[in-house]
Amino acid sequence: MNYIAIDFETANQNRNSACSVGLVRFVDGKEADSVYSLIKPAKMYFIPEWTRDIHHISYDDVRDKPRFAEVWDTLVTPFINQTPGVPLVAHNAPFDMGVIRACCEWYEMEKPALKYFDSLRVAKKIWPHFDCHRLTALGERFGIAYNAHDALDDSRTCGKIIALAAQELGARSVEELLAMCGEEFGVV
Repeated sequence: MNYIAIDFETANQNRNSACSVGLVRFVDGKEADSVYSLIKPAKMYFIPEWTRDIHHISYDDVRDKPRFAEVWDTLVTPFINQTPGVPLVAHNAPFDMGVIRACCEWYEMEKPALKYFDSLRVAKKIWPHFDCHRLTALGERFGIAYNAHDALDDSRTCGKIIALAAQELGARSVEELLAMCGEEFGVV
């Protein structure tokens, strides 16, 4: 059960407006290490009150931070490359993978060929009887105390949900877990 949980927060509804990223490496279903960074958005978007209310990141927090390209090259890629071939997981992965694609396009970077899967889809398959599968609801249900909409805490909680899912089904690898759920890897 080796995987890297990833989460982005964005300044607004534009996918290229990444303003923070968190990654947590899980080895044998247990947290091994993590990284986090604030990100100066592609355009210095006004960060509206409704997003500040969600993730508590303001313009002042990010105006002097590195842009996505630098964070990707100096922090994210080296972190991922420490365990080559290990898949990424995100809760509602189309959003986070969309952030990667949009930011790579904006900065004219080559899109990485990274495998990923979606913890939201896995949770819906394993616990279909739950009323809600949002990360906050799952965290509450499983007694995971965390700061919602903090990229690092969201990543950590996502990874813990996958460990619980694997435990529930007796899966010994991500591949086995996905096969049991009828899910497949995507590629960024």
